[in-house]
Amino acid sequence: MNSLFIINPISGKGRRAKIMAALEGSGHRVVVTEYAGHAEILAREAAEDIVVAVGGAGTVNEVARGLLGTDKTLGIIPCGSGDGLARCLGISHHLSKALSIIEKGRTQPLDAGFINSRAFFSVCGVGFDADVSRLFAESGHRGLKTYVEQALKLWADYKPDTYTINIDGREWTQEAVLITVGNSNQWGNEAKVTPHASCCDGHLDITILDNFHNIELPLLATALMAGHCDISHRVHCYTGRNISIKRPHAGAAHFDGDWFNTGDTLDISIRPSALKVLVP
Repeated sequence: MNSLFIINPISGKGRRAKIMAALEGSGHRVVVTEYAGHAEILAREAAEDIVVAVGGAGTVNEVARGLLGTDKTLGIIPCGSGDGLARCLGISHHLSKALSIIEKGRTQPLDAGFINSRAFFSVCGVGFDADVSRLFAESGHRGLKTYVEQALKLWADYKPDTYTINIDGREWTQEAVLITVGNSNQWGNEAKVTPHASCCDGHLDITILDNFHNIELPLLATALMAGHCDISHRVHCYTGRNISIKRPHAGAAHFDGDWFNTGDTLDISIRPSALKVLVP
């Protein structure tokens, strides 16, 4: 069965040529995106039954958005900085292994989340990580090193907001450093911020981080990377299908690696089994 491969030329330095070489003579159609949002259009208009996103979280998000409401199947060749959804689904970063999933993998349902009507498939949120996403994008540089640098710079004088949180009708108000809502279990790079999340269980996982002392940062970071951030008394984990988050002001929020400005209220929901995805 032939597939359409949609390639982001910016993601994955040096990988584009390898991918193009691997696909040469395969019979699959290959298109390179030309502008932001192009991948969504290409996916929506594709004649092929399988549409493969070749790039980072943003490219995967665009392609998946284009497939919503269709019977087409999403494939992923991860080439980004974090690739949280691909990692959660067990899709390898080794090109030959990732390509073999397109040929021999199985399909499974993939839930879709929505934050203020914007679709996400990995994680979204508000607070510190959203502000870091904004600084990361504005820096003009990519990669984990840049992300960590921006996070440390911001944390030096960061003041957490107070949020009113409603999860499936249960409401309370608290101060929080960040609130992350996960369809997948991580931001990327195995940083499992919503460690128990599944992409196909019909609900979202919510992690709320209390303010903490700098001396606690190494332990929190270690637990995050080990997939056990919920062992900390500073971390609170919940599940739900409909989440509302109110804050004192408009500002940044993030979804699937991108940030956007939005108002003081975030409405987040899930659409179970919104599309199909190829997995090992």
